[in-house]
Amino acid sequence: MTRSGRSIVLRGVGLGGWMNMENFITGYPATETLQRAAMRRTLGEDGYRRFFDRFLDVFFADADAAFIASLGLNSVRLAVNYRHFEDDRRPFELDEGGFRLLDRAIERCARHGLYAIIDLHALPGAQNQRWHSDNPTHRALFWTHRHFQDRVVHLWEAIARRYRDNPWVAGYNPINEPGDAGGEVIGPFYRRLHDAVRAVDPDHILFLEGNRYSVDFDMFGDPWPNTVYSVHDYALPGLVDGGDYPGLSRGRFVDKDVIAETFKMRTAYMRKTETPIWVGEFGPVYTGEPRRDAMRYQILLDQLELYRQHDASWALWTYKDIGLQGLVYASPDSPYLRRIQSVLDKKARLGVDAWGSTDAGVRHLLEPIEETLRREFPGFDPFPFGVRSWI
Repeated sequence: MTRSGRSIVLRGVGLGGWMNMENFITGYPATETLQRAAMRRTLGEDGYRRFFDRFLDVFFADADAAFIASLGLNSVRLAVNYRHFEDDRRPFELDEGGFRLLDRAIERCARHGLYAIIDLHALPGAQNQRWHSDNPTHRALFWTHRHFQDRVVHLWEAIARRYRDNPWVAGYNPINEPGDAGGEVIGPFYRRLHDAVRAVDPDHILFLEGNRYSVDFDMFGDPWPNTVYSVHDYALPGLVDGGDYPGLSRGRFVDKDVIAETFKMRTAYMRKTETPIWVGEFGPVYTGEPRRDAMRYQILLDQLELYRQHDASWALWTYKDIGLQGLVYASPDSPYLRRIQSVLDKKARLGVDAWGSTDAGVRHLLEPIEETLRREFPGFDPFPFGVRSWI
């Protein structure tokens, strides 16, 4: 709802791969920090800086904001990595350069009537166990070290102070896909973060995501004022290893009704508390095979209709990539993709991108390890997605 009292349903896209790079979006292996380190070694400091200065300038240009608005959309979720604002070697010292990048993106959105939601996608220590939090390990250390939590509160106080009077900032999405394995820290930390931000900015919306990668809202009691609870709603047959739709995916039959029931289960807290629903991420992975992609377009259509029925706001993930999930994507014949094609081929053979490739080419290597773990440690079920994902 605007300051004038006008109700708005947010319909937009997430801007992944820009201020928070991801391997499947731009093509590199591993995590952003590891890729940046490799590029610095290869290009040298001057070449490294020139590349990223250019990349950060053109990845989301004014023409992109204009195109998004031309589709009838009204919002952009801006995914950012804390490293643009703070160096681990100098904690609590904020870098104005990160804010200038964010300012420019918000200005481009505003110029075309698009609201911006600021999404902290990667936190110090990593808030989840996956690559998209710029985490090179399987441990989310953010939840076990007060130091990391203090830095995030400090950063969000600064963000709120900077944008508290900006009407084109719809709100703050302070933690993307939290993965607090014990589930004991996230609730108290959200309360602390909420109070700190509200002391600076009482007006902008807080978009708070559930635990277990934005599907578990058990830590919340009564809803907080001016707060929207955000769910991520990826459909099983839309994943890279998904099957036919309708049909079997990972041994489970999924059709339109199952997608609807899954959505209702994931949004039970919002519907119980009669608070707005914002689907902060959803969207299928495309394969390049016309038959399979036609089914994935149908998944997308069914989800959009479901959100319309429930008056849910949404942000499609993601706006731009190299041809896996983006609303727009680089041409396969572009100089960039031609240059990195051998890397993409090797990544596909080895199944190194958890989101963008399967492990079919290395199953013969992984199955003996999985079998050993099942036999020797039958109760081993690592958070969040089990043994196969953990390996």
